[in-house]
Amino acid sequence: MAAAGTLYTYPENWRAFKALIAAQYSGAKIQVLSAPPQFHFGQTNKTPEFLKKFPVGKVPAFEGDDGFCVFESNAIAHYVSNAELRGASPEAAAQVIQWVSFADSDIVPPASTWVFPTLGIMHYNKQATEYAKEEVKRVLGTLDSHLKTRTFLVGERVSLADITVACTLLWLYKQVLEPSFRQPYGNVNRWFVTCLNQPQFRAVLGEVKLCEKMAQFDARKFAENQPKKEKPPKEEKKQQQPEKKQPQPPPEPEEELDECEQALAAEPKSKDPFAHLPKSPFVLDEFKRKYSNEDTLTVALPHFWEHFDKEGWSIWYAEYRFPEELAQTFMSCNLITGMFQRLDKLRKNAFASVLLFGADSGSSISGIWVFRGQELAFPLSPDWQVDYESYSWRKLDPESAECKTLVQEYFLWEGRFQHVGKAVNQGKIFK
Repeated sequence: MAAAGTLYTYPENWRAFKALIAAQYSGAKIQVLSAPPQFHFGQTNKTPEFLKKFPVGKVPAFEGDDGFCVFESNAIAHYVSNAELRGASPEAAAQVIQWVSFADSDIVPPASTWVFPTLGIMHYNKQATEYAKEEVKRVLGTLDSHLKTRTFLVGERVSLADITVACTLLWLYKQVLEPSFRQPYGNVNRWFVTCLNQPQFRAVLGEVKLCEKMAQFDARKFAENQPKKEKPPKEEKKQQQPEKKQPQPPPEPEEELDECEQALAAEPKSKDPFAHLPKSPFVLDEFKRKYSNEDTLTVALPHFWEHFDKEGWSIWYAEYRFPEELAQTFMSCNLITGMFQRLDKLRKNAFASVLLFGADSGSSISGIWVFRGQELAFPLSPDWQVDYESYSWRKLDPESAECKTLVQEYFLWEGRFQHVGKAVNQGKIFK
């Protein structure tokens, strides 16, 4: 029997589109509450009544007519789907989950970094945007290769894999993937348009216009989206006049952003997680410049050990806990890339060299991390806690021969790596 219930969201939420399109295929009856007075994003989802059903206050959130409640868009889309969308066999179901996970880990981070500034909800950073463009090219290349001999991502019909990946790519195609950029990825373009033309997609998305010219950062729109700063109160005069009630300005219109976008827009007000630590003489950015621009062995490493402050910083060895799950090396490398992207706000207070060893179906991941302070940095911010528990962490003594050897080997990407027993395949630097 098809599910039935209420979906709480805000207008044009691409995450909610996944469930609504799935419902079109399965026949699930969904009532959408996305606007006042029934639902006011930023207010309704913070009430005790809402939080009792959905403790994290996220949208989209789904409440079944039978009282069943579930949040997180992928979980909702899965619940309102039918067996065909979820994968008709164990193998197909696993592949569906694979592409759903791929969308979250590999598409969302670079897409957000590139698209959000064009929507005025995130400041433009040239280096981050250029990196995101290259990541989008990599993602599109992966999809293009997979779709070379396939109409859809899994099997011969639309599945949750297609719905999820298409919705995740939606803003890229609408905002920045101009014809010249997307031209090399003909298989992806053909598949994306095929999905958009399905009646079930059109019922939710309507007519989608593909980008004709790459959108750019809009500084004026970004400034308008920033929270207004309150003026400091004036000093009271000795002979204070009776206080007159001033008319209050109308409230700012609520920005209809999802939880990720809302956090990005509120970023300037966030507290520095490292503010409680004393100043350190070790300047990480100075070492990063040496590492990026000069010889690692003769310049960067001596600089590191000469200036490293063992009281203000710590060095850690990390190893991926589930090597048996690592199949193809490109997917293993994507794990590292995804983690780095989600830790973008940590870059000023951390440096890492993480390496992939071995080959397909026989690889491992480990690395050396340098953090501000004497503890792991990840618990300092909820945004940093997605990946780190998948690794085992061991604090190293900077004075020990083991630490000196590991730092040199991992920073150089060469050495004996006796503790690994495999050759270096490739690596990533977090800086």
